[in-house]
Amino acid sequence: MKAIRIYEFGGPEVMKLEEVAKPAPAADEILIKMYASSVNPADYIIRSGGNELLRPFLKLPLGLGLDAAGVVEEAGSEVKDFKPGDRVYGVPNFPGDGAYAEYIAAKATQFTLMPDNISFNEAGALPSCALIAWNGIIDLGKVQAGQRVLIHGAAGGVGNLAVQFAKAQGAYVIGTASPYNFNFLKELGADEVIDYKNQDFKGYLGTIDMVFNASPVRDNYTRLVSAQLLKEGGIFICTQLDAPIEPEVSEAFAKKQAIGMLVGGGGMAYTASLSGTTQLVQQGKVKAAIAKVYPLAQVAEAHKESETKHASGKLVLEIRKD
Repeated sequence: MKAIRIYEFGGPEVMKLEEVAKPAPAADEILIKMYASSVNPADYIIRSGGNELLRPFLKLPLGLGLDAAGVVEEAGSEVKDFKPGDRVYGVPNFPGDGAYAEYIAAKATQFTLMPDNISFNEAGALPSCALIAWNGIIDLGKVQAGQRVLIHGAAGGVGNLAVQFAKAQGAYVIGTASPYNFNFLKELGADEVIDYKNQDFKGYLGTIDMVFNASPVRDNYTRLVSAQLLKEGGIFICTQLDAPIEPEVSEAFAKKQAIGMLVGGGGMAYTASLSGTTQLVQQGKVKAAIAKVYPLAQVAEAHKESETKHASGKLVLEIRKD
């Protein structure tokens, strides 16, 4: 089978499309015939050598790719929830051999049945971002109908799903993005959109119930401004796991009796998050936002596009035709 492998860290050119052995599933794993994956910032961060958070887990050679959508070809002896022929999606063993491959073997607990009303390409755009957005909006943020939610980086892979999850909960959603993405976010249900380069938050001070920071920009300014925007007792959730909340920011939240935390607090429930996502997709409340589809052989071009940070939605890798 064909799969992407890297033997050194570096630019997109280090990714090699190779012929490798087809994996065999362990007792608690499923073997998946892959149809689609997608490109996430974590993929090119890992490809280039990782950050302080990821570097200790990276051992060459390795595969890339967080997202997986495909068909179960074989189930391990201990697997009870899936059978051959099931259409599934999820986030396979990470880090490991990755999802940029024609077949993968991964723990069954990391997958769920994909929505029956979307394509494999759409399903491949969802899992990892859905886990993060669900954890922030639903698990930790506990967003309720009528609340005002501000989402930084709203047009990104995680951000656009956070917008949709918050709207599905009945919230009033305000997103920050570049003007290029305003219409995109309005189509997803955002009630207001603010230019992230010319942010004027004066009218929002003390009016926001929850801030979800999915921006790729690491700075204390955004966090400190978010503290000013929150109501007393509000909630701030941030996706930047490699940038812990500093004392100055914690003090600003404490003055508002607000909670400030990073995603993953208490862990992430794969099955609950993905099953919940499936339900919302099937109800027509959430959709996969795809910017462009690339064949697996053009993975380097997809990574280059992703690194511009200007894509509206996800860049999908089509591993085989649906």
